[in-house]
Amino acid sequence: MSIRNWPHRLLCLSLSVPFGTALACGPDFPLRLLDDRARTLAELPETNFAFEVSRLGQQIAGLKPTTELTLTPYWYGEDNARPYREQRDQIEANELPETLRNKVAQLRSLKDAQQVEVQGADLPDELRLYTAGAVAFDAGNHPQAAAYFRSVLALPAEQRKLRSTWAAYSLGRALMAQSTEAADSAEQPPQTLRAQAQKAFEQARALSAEGFSDPLELGVASLGEQARLARLDGDWGHAVQLYASQTRLGSPSGYGSLRQLAGELVAMPDADLQTQLKQPAVQKLITAYLLSRMAYFNDPQEQELRLTRMLQASVGDNLENADRLAALSYQGGDFKAARSYLQHAGDTGMAWWVRAKLALRDGDKAQAAAAYAKAAAAFPKDEAWGWRQTPDWDYESVRPGCRVDGESAVLALDRGDYVQAFDLLYRSQDIYWPDAATVAERVLTLDELKGYVDAQVPAPPAPKEDADPYAPRPVAAQLRDLLGRRLLREGRFVEAPIYFSTPELQSAARQYGEQREEGKTRWTATGRAEALYTAGTVARRQGMEILGYEMSPDYGWLGGSFSLGTPELKPGPFLELAELKRQQTTEAAPNLRYHYRYIAADLANQAADQLPHTSQAFASVLCIGAGWVAGSEQEVTLYKRYIEQGPYVPWAANFGQQCEQPKFDEVNKRYIEQKLNDARGMLRPYKVQLLALGVLVLGGLGWLWVRRRKAQG
Repeated sequence: MSIRNWPHRLLCLSLSVPFGTALACGPDFPLRLLDDRARTLAELPETNFAFEVSRLGQQIAGLKPTTELTLTPYWYGEDNARPYREQRDQIEANELPETLRNKVAQLRSLKDAQQVEVQGADLPDELRLYTAGAVAFDAGNHPQAAAYFRSVLALPAEQRKLRSTWAAYSLGRALMAQSTEAADSAEQPPQTLRAQAQKAFEQARALSAEGFSDPLELGVASLGEQARLARLDGDWGHAVQLYASQTRLGSPSGYGSLRQLAGELVAMPDADLQTQLKQPAVQKLITAYLLSRMAYFNDPQEQELRLTRMLQASVGDNLENADRLAALSYQGGDFKAARSYLQHAGDTGMAWWVRAKLALRDGDKAQAAAAYAKAAAAFPKDEAWGWRQTPDWDYESVRPGCRVDGESAVLALDRGDYVQAFDLLYRSQDIYWPDAATVAERVLTLDELKGYVDAQVPAPPAPKEDADPYAPRPVAAQLRDLLGRRLLREGRFVEAPIYFSTPELQSAARQYGEQREEGKTRWTATGRAEALYTAGTVARRQGMEILGYEMSPDYGWLGGSFSLGTPELKPGPFLELAELKRQQTTEAAPNLRYHYRYIAADLANQAADQLPHTSQAFASVLCIGAGWVAGSEQEVTLYKRYIEQGPYVPWAANFGQQCEQPKFDEVNKRYIEQKLNDARGMLRPYKVQLLALGVLVLGGLGWLWVRRRKAQG
């Protein structure tokens, strides 16, 4: 399994990546199943080594999973001794009264175990004898230490509640250390001492399971110690099983030991490895190593092929692990072997997953869909394989049940079952949210999406006032916000606000919708202009939250901080023309990053349509609108309109950057002025004729007046 490498990816952070350009630098992003649908369906992700080896271990009755990192035995070296001793001292400080605690600490500083017995005569027997054994162990006197630990275990059970598990575990370690010192001893052969140590570790687990004090989780640690004994005796199969049981109980020490064991196995000469592969537990360990692609990351490809061939040759009639062998064969492109193993693989989730992929290779989509459904039902809902990183540097949190549903969604899209496809993707919650969001805002009709949300996605509880502002939001809230934004984009203003997840967003959505409507219905042109401008202001300031696309082109999913480009829409494998037409219908207009800024600027331009060209407000809304789309062609268009139609204003030298707010209350008196100016403009080409006509009219009026005066006289 690969590990996410954020430091590497952040070396060349990219804020905008055009479509068609590889993301060579920048942060990692989640895998999107719909980006390359054929590859999604063909690929079988690597499993997780820790998960695979934990499957090999046995559950041990009464032994609880670890709550802390399993302790590193202090015989590993002085550097590792300090954490062990600190935890031990902390436990003793917590469980013993102050008088006993100080006394035990003083006794541990002695160098002679017999002095401990003398000076600790007033202590309970289990504390005195165990502390003496610990001092003897530190002094390197392992036979003496073993004798003291046996003395603790010989006490009546009610007198050794605190140190029984400790004594059995420490006895095993003392005997194991003694076995390395007695290689040439005829009295105590190493094999005899190791057999006794093995029984001591088994006793430690039994005592822990029975309820004797085990705050250091020595029952779990004893599995690793016993596995080490098995390894020394050449019993690799038993060692694998013990380490796997330790791993199953949550011990990272068991996991690390199995990784080391696998590394030692694959480094063996072929003859030695073939001998070890006769043991089923070793076969399963190597299968886990290969299936989780540990070989891919640690060894050359030739080594991976060598191991696979040797594993397949060693299996024989032992097909208990057939589903994993089928998956491994599929990953390696050996589809014939995969089909053969599947005949013995039963009804596990992995087996049905591989069957689905082989059916797709055969072109049988119906059979593949049925196999996917059985795989989804067979995988436990809580089964998780951990993180993986793809060759394209995307990362995936693999839950096989969710991944199988995601691949089923690709087939559902292919056959036109769009609501089911969305449902399958939405089940994964945040794992494949980008794919679910793509279907929600680009493939489903608005009524299909609204119907699903109304029936299936109730509003989650509002976040508390003291909630962490950086905590991930519930996916249900993200989906409802997505629906609210889509309703606003498609002009269904009244329905939208209730779907937004916070009162602030609901208020902004309501204001935007009301102002858009008033931009059409107000009686006065000034009122319509003011409403349109207000709507544009809301769109610019809160556009990502109330209008932005979750995916392309705005990437609200990423907070607008990154762009992954605008995918080219064209038919392809598992992308049919009917879906393509739906996506084209729901494409952003304009299909540009931060598309809502262009909507805001267009609203400002519409506001200018309602205003007298001679007014300050006309110049102001164009100036502010241009600033909303700085650096775009729309900015140039707005500036040209101002130059051609607008009045002189002193701040126009920094058009789009330093703009006054529009003074709508001063606009009405400009309407008469503009009407007169418009009339003058129309009549200017005929001014000579109009002057002559004016003279004639005045002359005629004068002649009529003279005649009237003469008639009266």
